[in-house]
Amino acid sequence: MDERYSRQIIFKPIGVSGQAMLHKAHVVIIGCGALGSAVSESLVRAGVGKLTIADRDYVEASNLQRQQLFTEQDAREKIPKVIAAKRRLQEIRTDVEIDTILDHVDGLLLEQLVAHAQIIIDATDNFETRLLINDVAWKYQIPWIYGACVSSTSVVFPFIPGETPCFRCLLPVLPAVNQTCDTVGIIAPAVQMTAANQTAEALKWLTGNKKAMRKKLLHMDVWHNSQVEIGLSRVKKEYCETCSEQATYPALQINEGTHYAVLCGRDTVQIIPDKNRPISITDGERVAKQLGTHYRVTPFFVEFYIEDYRCILFKNGRMLIHGLKDMATGRKLYHQLFG
Repeated sequence: MDERYSRQIIFKPIGVSGQAMLHKAHVVIIGCGALGSAVSESLVRAGVGKLTIADRDYVEASNLQRQQLFTEQDAREKIPKVIAAKRRLQEIRTDVEIDTILDHVDGLLLEQLVAHAQIIIDATDNFETRLLINDVAWKYQIPWIYGACVSSTSVVFPFIPGETPCFRCLLPVLPAVNQTCDTVGIIAPAVQMTAANQTAEALKWLTGNKKAMRKKLLHMDVWHNSQVEIGLSRVKKEYCETCSEQATYPALQINEGTHYAVLCGRDTVQIIPDKNRPISITDGERVAKQLGTHYRVTPFFVEFYIEDYRCILFKNGRMLIHGLKDMATGRKLYHQLFG
């Protein structure tokens, strides 16, 4: 076994056999921001054989305070996070296999991504995507590691089909208001604390140490020096739509048509076009020329402006309108641009 893992191998719960299991493991990470970049680096350094990393966004200057794989140049060039992450991770370890997905993750895509994966890492920023992960995890009997951080707090829990309640049991109704990094801020130690605990749970599972996995939800506040563990066994719902015998996996139900959404905690509207109506970077460039506005084309997207809003149109037609948090206005602008 490679000398680079010698200190990990002499840790008895892992050993030679556990290291070999890591080398064969495939981990899917949904999100490549603060948590995704930290967990992916730790797993690559630990010797995991393959990562699939999915994220819909690109690097911005405000990311650099806590998202450890990215540089100022990545932010200046607005490099997609998955592209910048893969480049850095393969500098760390050349033999790791990394698949990158620059897209919004829906149920259909997620089901494709988890094929042959041993575990899913939640590095998202919204409950809707976590409900998708939760449904896929139970449908295919794959564990997933929930992680969330905001301000100075951290929450981590491993959801294991057949053994724990599911995420839907905890959140039968999504909260109407939720704190985000954009509204109350975040400090890097909260990120590192969350990512470290998520990585530890993943390593336990991947090396055959399931009995060592956390049984209670962990809530920590690194600033106020508090730590609480919460038992969840009693919250399991008898008729849960995800984890009961009557499971229907509602988050995976496919809805056709163009989708509009305000991204969590950001002044940004995301638009995903109907699959029967392809829109390309060339279409965006053509519209920008017609508007007579400044635009920039990269290998990944075209950036242009309409009114006071900055628009990013990706190769698959997905579009972000920055400076906007009203979905109706976003829909109107999109129709103005593309009919």
